Amino acid sequence: MSRDRNGNGNENRNRNGNGIRNRRLWTATIFLTVAVAGAAIQVRGAVLPTLEGFYGVPEWQLGLVAPAGTVGYLLVMLFVGSSAGRVDTRTVITLGAFGTAAALLAMGLAPTFLVFLGAMLARGAAMGLVRALDRPLLSHFYPDDRGRVYNLYDGIWAAGAALGPLAVVLALALGSWRLVYLGLAGTVLVLAVLFWRLDPPDVGGNEEPLTRDRLLVLLRRPEILGMLAALFFVIGVEGSLFTWLPYYAGAELPDRWAELTLTLMLAAYVPGRFACGALAERVGYLTLLTVVLGLLVPTFAFTFLVADGLWVLAGVVAIGVLISGVFPTAVAYGTDAAPEYSGPVNAVASATGSAAFATVPAILGVVIGGSNARSAMPLLVVPLAVAFGVVVLARIAEYRRDRHPTGDSVPNDD
Repeated sequence: MSRDRNGNGNENRNRNGNGIRNRRLWTATIFLTVAVAGAAIQVRGAVLPTLEGFYGVPEWQLGLVAPAGTVGYLLVMLFVGSSAGRVDTRTVITLGAFGTAAALLAMGLAPTFLVFLGAMLARGAAMGLVRALDRPLLSHFYPDDRGRVYNLYDGIWAAGAALGPLAVVLALALGSWRLVYLGLAGTVLVLAVLFWRLDPPDVGGNEEPLTRDRLLVLLRRPEILGMLAALFFVIGVEGSLFTWLPYYAGAELPDRWAELTLTLMLAAYVPGRFACGALAERVGYLTLLTVVLGLLVPTFAFTFLVADGLWVLAGVVAIGVLISGVFPTAVAYGTDAAPEYSGPVNAVASATGSAAFATVPAILGVVIGGSNARSAMPLLVVPLAVAFGVVVLARIAEYRRDRHPTGDSVPNDD
């Protein structure tokens, strides 16, 4: 009997050890995949001038590249994310990775611009399969460290994004823009094989299937509403910076510095997200968001109302460091409120971010068209101030709940 107990104990230890090893392999492969996803997004913008001459297409057709990459991604994220409790995670992620590799290969070999656009639409949809489930999977792997892991996840995305334009420069130096997409396709193919070879992730039963009634209950939770409101305003500002910052800098700075503004801001995302990841679990999500947004509002105002010359660059770097941690920390906060629905929370957060990324820059563009970038950019401090107000109210509500717990602060959807 003693030998049996020891044997069972050794078997349990081996099983636990294998589970930890499998979790780490999944985590590493997900992080590598999200780095490539970040690079692919930024490659898209860097390669546009080359595509214009290569395919001989007008600028309005080049403008279709961004929506082509976003539409399929967003639809798949919403559909698969809301079904996270009913799908085989490994199968869906593996299919998404293989599909992404095939789409990137098609983009690199596209004979016409129409084929390139179609392949980009397919790439967005395929990557949506991966990213609809990878963050929820990490949520279940590390339930006590979501803030740290989410910021690390997005920090690695930012590192890949910062390397994307450099990959385009290298490909052009070697002779063709096609090389960058062929290289990305090969890298994702290796990662797809890794996903295929991994054991299924051991998170069974942690993700609840989402029904329409449960979705309505989820969206009425104060934590989710606060997360979505703050994300809409902050991501709208981020999208506006990505779209209009080079235009603003071109009028305010010498050419050699103006070209660096967006690159510097994006590079600042990496240390910013790592710092937020280190602080999130120590100080609390809402406390961290309150401090970050409280610093971001005056920093933004200084950069676009007061600063000139190289102080604008310094302000842009500070904005990048501060704004970078808002999305992952806010999503971690929302997921903590409903950990059994991490897939849907991730999906609605991404959908809200995509909607803001598309609409706010367009509105700012209308304002710029009627005046100029110097007058319009400071207006973005308004949505940042609104986001700060939302987070402050959420923090006050959390403080009151902690002092006077009611036992039913989170609605029960059963």
